[in-house]
Amino acid sequence: MDNHASIVIKKVKKGGHGGHHGGAWKVAYADFVTAMMAFFLLLWLLNATTEEQKMGISNYFDPTAISRSTRSGSGGVLGGTSITVPGALKSASSPPMISTPQVARPQAERTESTDPDSDDPENIESRLGSEDDAEGLISAEDLEKLLEEREAAQFQAAEKMLRKAIEESDDPEIQKMVEDGGLQIDQSPEGLRIQLLDQEKTALFPLGSADMFEQTQKLLAKVSEIIAKLPNKIKISGHTDSRPFPPGATYTNWELSADRALSSRRALISNGIPQERVAQVVGMADTDPIEPNDPSAPSNRRISIVLLRTDFSDQAASAAAAGRQQEPAVQPTETTLPTVLPDNGSALPPVRSGG
Repeated sequence: MDNHASIVIKKVKKGGHGGHHGGAWKVAYADFVTAMMAFFLLLWLLNATTEEQKMGISNYFDPTAISRSTRSGSGGVLGGTSITVPGALKSASSPPMISTPQVARPQAERTESTDPDSDDPENIESRLGSEDDAEGLISAEDLEKLLEEREAAQFQAAEKMLRKAIEESDDPEIQKMVEDGGLQIDQSPEGLRIQLLDQEKTALFPLGSADMFEQTQKLLAKVSEIIAKLPNKIKISGHTDSRPFPPGATYTNWELSADRALSSRRALISNGIPQERVAQVVGMADTDPIEPNDPSAPSNRRISIVLLRTDFSDQAASAAAAGRQQEPAVQPTETTLPTVLPDNGSALPPVRSGG
């Protein structure tokens, strides 16, 4: 038994595969968890953001967006609207575009169906603030046209308000003048024209005089209440019939028509119209009869008050020029009209046989 060698069993602890790479799975797992967290965070953000915010994020990561960015930074991730013209690579002859102010309106009002071609002032206002070309852009020519349409709609609203104010008047003298045809309102190439006319039974002035009757003063007061709500300049013209003064008189229909126009100007100013709004006071004599086939008709003796149209071409061009450099802000001016309208005499001239 002693001649046999001893058998020694030695356990060798081999280094496993993890000896060199045992931590690699942890890195991979951490990357996986991070990716899953980012994925679920993305899902949450998509659910929590609005369509406008999503569009802003999309534009932020758009590689071509840098060419459309503005100095004002309005094309950021979540805010603002770009004022650049879509298709910036168009030719230099492309018409300049400007942004228009966005008009906030109640949700219920926005959802109501309206005629896009309506002359309603509020509808035109919404067209001015609409997102033309998806970015609230409008050319200078279109802006000028829309402003003219809005002014025409304002004139229509003023006409309705004036007619309503006279209908609701409890003054029988005013009612009689209007019923006899002593008031005419229309839109002429110059603007909104309000005419006060003589009739067979009712007159604005005594014959040959520029001192108006009391009922004429009352009617002019009603007119002043309405036109005071609009900023337009005013033209006042006096008209007579064709009957002349007696031979040898130095006072003619020219002087009489001018004095009556001046008398009407004083009446408007005394009823709250700023005197700087009166742009023209004209005596027309009998050169512009309303009844050309009957030059001596009483209706030819009249006072015409015109709210002059505004020339928007210069303002639209200036806004377009400003839009090339920065986002223009349309400030309230005389051309920014309200959307909804709220409800000393001269010496007696020689008397003549007509006028």
